[in-house]
Amino acid sequence: MGPASPRPDRPEQALPSTSPRILVVDDNRDSADSLSKSLRLSGYDARAVYDGFAALREVESFRPDVVVLDIAMPGLDGFEVARRLRALPALQGVLLIAVTGYGQIQDHVESVLAGIDHHIVKPVNTEVLLKLIKAHVAPELGAAMAASEPQREQV
Repeated sequence: MGPASPRPDRPEQALPSTSPRILVVDDNRDSADSLSKSLRLSGYDARAVYDGFAALREVESFRPDVVVLDIAMPGLDGFEVARRLRALPALQGVLLIAVTGYGQIQDHVESVLAGIDHHIVKPVNTEVLLKLIKAHVAPELGAAMAASEPQREQV
């Protein structure tokens, strides 16, 4: 048996991947770490950062396909992070998903104005989040999944 291949101590040190890249931004470290771990188990290259300024630094090298961000963060809130990300030419196609405790109509409006594509109120339904991500990173797979689901009546 040959020598064991080196294994990074932290996911952030992992080798480059061809998997879709997802950046999770939340000042609640447990939430951010838990979600990024779940996303990695689902086959994504996911990283977690814990504030808005760290998110802006991380996108420069990580170049995520999707950013999942909390809104209520100290310093730079999720709305401002979204506005700044939308201003970066290299990230024009990134999918922005707010995962937040803010669920009022005005919060949804503010998300749209900030350039956020989807606004999910906590606790997050991981299945819904994964469907949104899949629809963005593999549109043909997302469309097939949507077509195969039973339609629910609106009440």
